Amino acid sequence: MKIGILGTGHVAKLLGTAWQQAGHEVTLGSRDPNSKKLDLPVNTLTDTARNADVIVDAIIGTAAVETISSIPPSVFAGKTVIDVTNAFTPEYQLVYPTSSVAEQLQQILPDAHLVKTLNTGAMTVMSNPEAIGSKGSVFLSGDDAAAKADTAGLLTDLGWPADSVVDLGGIDTAGAAEHYFLLFVRLAGALKSEMFNIRVVR
Repeated sequence: MKIGILGTGHVAKLLGTAWQQAGHEVTLGSRDPNSKKLDLPVNTLTDTARNADVIVDAIIGTAAVETISSIPPSVFAGKTVIDVTNAFTPEYQLVYPTSSVAEQLQQILPDAHLVKTLNTGAMTVMSNPEAIGSKGSVFLSGDDAAAKADTAGLLTDLGWPADSVVDLGGIDTAGAAEHYFLLFVRLAGALKSEMFNIRVVR
């Protein structure tokens, strides 16, 4: 599968490397691709999205909507777009207290199939659940069943078994996962570490 990851930061590199090792063709997208010297191919944001089967938003959450708005919406039409970001201020307050990055992206990309996932833990854990020896749970939100199936397959490639994936429902549930960030920050402070995850037990 051709995966286009928008962004070239820590999150993009961790996910890109993991999916490349799983056999996928990965390209990172940058505003200025010629300035990046990375182990993964780098292209412009628009060309990265255009040439991908699945697009991943790994842009800083506070800049994601504005940045993606600069790309023609037609580039995303009919494609699975996975949002893994959280938008918060320097004071760790939510930018979208009644919504989420994924919901905002779905509004500006009405013909894309948005899925929210991989945003309820440190990306070191999300991209490699074996890092803490316990897989915990990972969540999905999205309106399109096929897009969520594509995303679940990519989660499997990262090491998440099917019984770890919790489908929350439509894209309107993405805010619940993003708002967990407030608890994550408090837990990280209490535990003095980001190397943890939560698990749904029933």
